[in-house]
Amino acid sequence: MATTAAGEPGTRLPGRIRGIVRDLAPGYFALVMGSGIISVGLHLVGFEVLSMVLAWICGIAYALLVVLHVWRLLAFRAEFFDEFNDPRRGFGFFTFVAGTNVLGVRLALEGWMAATAALLVMALLAWLLLGYVVPWTAVLGRTERPVVALANGTWFIWVVASQSIAVASASLQPAAGPQLADWLAVLAVVSWSVGIFLYALAGVLVALRMMLYELRPVDLNAPYWVAMGACAITVLAGARILEMADAPMIAATRGLISGVSVAFWAFATWLIPPLVAAGWWRHWHHKVPLEYEATLWSIVFPLGMYAVAGIYLGQADQLPVVGMIGAAELWVALAVWALVFVAMAVHEGRRLSGRTRAAA
Repeated sequence: MATTAAGEPGTRLPGRIRGIVRDLAPGYFALVMGSGIISVGLHLVGFEVLSMVLAWICGIAYALLVVLHVWRLLAFRAEFFDEFNDPRRGFGFFTFVAGTNVLGVRLALEGWMAATAALLVMALLAWLLLGYVVPWTAVLGRTERPVVALANGTWFIWVVASQSIAVASASLQPAAGPQLADWLAVLAVVSWSVGIFLYALAGVLVALRMMLYELRPVDLNAPYWVAMGACAITVLAGARILEMADAPMIAATRGLISGVSVAFWAFATWLIPPLVAAGWWRHWHHKVPLEYEATLWSIVFPLGMYAVAGIYLGQADQLPVVGMIGAAELWVALAVWALVFVAMAVHEGRRLSGRTRAAA
């Protein structure tokens, strides 16, 4: 294989493919998350054909990304493990947890509970492992200080991963026996509660970074939308827990979860205008080019999650206005998904043909 420099992939097609694998972002499972959650939303509002198309895209993307990440681990081990030490990128690995659970939840809607259970077990193990490894390697274990200067919106993906465990657990409970249902209720409430505390932690650290250090237009990028997405999945997890069959853990927390879910929905709604304004400030006022990068999926998923969370919360708490807002916003999320998907196809097609290089 031809190479352009020592260790660099070559200019022929196999070399370009290796270059794509080497540069694969750890947060690329957000593609799975965005496609899967919008598929769930379309299923809820009755657009079955379109929902199934996105479900297939979600499943194919998941399988492909798993293969590519394993390839990257084997062929580019140094680059793979270096990202665990990068506070700006390390938390992107949590998209694997969330993507796995989003796919599982979509499969549960088709009645494939065994597949959903297997994916939940895989995601739970990854969540526990990454939940201790990434904060240590990317934050606490670094000698450079202050690490908070490198905090960004990707830190909220830790929250999303935690809440995705709760959503998947709640999706499995109807098919579980009484004893297993009680354990799923415990897992759902525990992971939901952990996600609440993690949101407070990430929110404080990211806010400190924004207030204490210079925030250039180029820094205010797409992953900051995950702050809203983390709120929205907290709402969805709470709504799904409220729909679970009675269990001691559910009975003890039902009132708390209901009230907190409504509060998080309100905060997620409040966050949308500032995030839109930040995008205008970045791209229109300061002329930062709007080009495709994997982090754009960090906008698609929050929009889709906000829609689905509103639909479920409207049903669980008898809030029809919330449900109508979610159903209407779903079409905005679908339009953004289509734009980003086409941009991704064009970008990756150009990389494969050798007409463009990966973004820094």
